[in-house]
Parts: sequence; C-alpha cells; structure tokens
Amino acid sequence: MKRRELMSVAMAMALALALALMVSASQLARAQTSTPDLQGFTENLPPLNFTATGSSGEAAGFGVELLRLMAREAGLSLDIQVQPWIRAMRSAGEANNTVLFSLARLPEREPQFQWVGPISERRIVIYRLSKRSDIRFTGLEQLQGLRLGVVRESASAKHLLALGLKPEVDLEWGSDDASNLRKLLAGRMDLLVMLDWAAAWHLRQHKLPFSSLTEVAVLDASLSYWYGLHLQIEPSVKRRLQTALDHIKRDGRYAALRLRYFD
Repeated sequence: MKRRELMSVAMAMALALALALMVSASQLARAQTSTPDLQGFTENLPPLNFTATGSSGEAAGFGVELLRLMAREAGLSLDIQVQPWIRAMRSAGEANNTVLFSLARLPEREPQFQWVGPISERRIVIYRLSKRSDIRFTGLEQLQGLRLGVVRESASAKHLLALGLKPEVDLEWGSDDASNLRKLLAGRMDLLVMLDWAAAWHLRQHKLPFSSLTEVAVLDASLSYWYGLHLQIEPSVKRRLQTALDHIKRDGRYAALRLRYFD
C-alpha cells in the first residue's frame, strides 16, 4: 500500500476513534445527569431524616432509608436532598417528580399531594428544662409571658397559630429542632415544642440525658408522618411505592429498621 493510502487509512481510523470517544463521553454525561424517577426533599428532623455527619453529607435517617428501600423494591431511581423546611417545600413544587417528607397529613394538605404511608406515628410534646422549676405551665391559653419555641412553617406552628398564639410574643421561631433546643438550653426560650423522638435524639447529641427535659403537655398525637408525592406523578408510581411499603412492613424489614433509630 502506498504511503498516501496508508496515511488516509490512519486518518480515517483516528477520526472513527475520536467519534466513538465523543459518543461514549456524551452517553456517559447523559447517564450522569439524567433525572431520577423520584426527587426527594426533606428537612433536618432526626431521627426521621437528617444530613449524615462526616465527609459524605448524604441524607440519612429512618424516613430516608425507608424511602430508599421502597424505591428499590418499586424499581425507581431516587435522589434525596436535605434542605431547610421552607426551601424543601419550595423545591418540591418546582418539579413534577418530587416527594416531600416527613409530612404530617393535615386536612389542608390533603389535596396538595398523593399520599404514601404512614411512615411513623407523631407525638408532639411541649417541654421545659427540668431545672426550670420556676416555670408553671397551666395551658397554652395562659402562657403569661412564657416564650414557646417552634419550627417556623411546621405543622406544629400552624397548630399553635390556629389556637391564637402570636409570633414574636408567645412564639419563638426556629429554623429547625436543633437550633430550638440550643436556645432552650441557653435560656433564650422557656418552653419547646418537639417530636418526642427528636427530643431524645438531640439530647444525645449534647450528651445529655432525656431527664434534662420535663414534659408539661402533649400538643398533638392525632397525626402520623407520610410521604407526599407531587400531584403530577403517575398514580401507578404511588401504587408501586405503597405496595412496596406494605411489603416491607409485613416481612419485618420495617421493624428492623425502626429498631436502629428509635429506642
């Protein structure tokens, strides 16, 4: 074969290789940036959902792991992000393949989501520091200058507002339970509204016994936590996830997972 022909063949082969590499790179990029079947948004509400400590910074918690199990069983890809609650609600409304959790299934929220669950029970308690023997809580209608800490835009906050309590007068807003507990420990509020499991969890992070808090009243124990799917998600996806959850509860995996987070 002449030298010119050899060069032409070599150039053709190099061009073909370059094209093949470009196609492979394009396919890889599409695979890496493809949108998952479900995009989960949640808040820091341990032990239900939170950002794991360490370098990974991944979503963790009972509700997170349970949803991953459900998605795997239902054959759905899933990505989960932990954000401040108000931002998580906004993010869940910006796409049509989202699931927001952990949601208290309030009557006003009923038409806003397709519901899958329940995830767990929900017992919301009003606490004071045990060492604050000066606090005499006689009821929400008679706070008499006591400041009550609650997460802004939470179901508990809506409950308290509906009872007539006033922001910045009766209510001390917080971005999450962790910041509210720090305020209580620092004496910047008198009472704290929190999920009982969350209170135990956060006290452990401070290396404090649960006896550091005294329960003064149960605010609400009538609701459960659920996953809220976007209204535009195919109903078949909801059915697959609910079927997966029911199966996980029947075969013992739900109980085993629960033991890892709630004691």
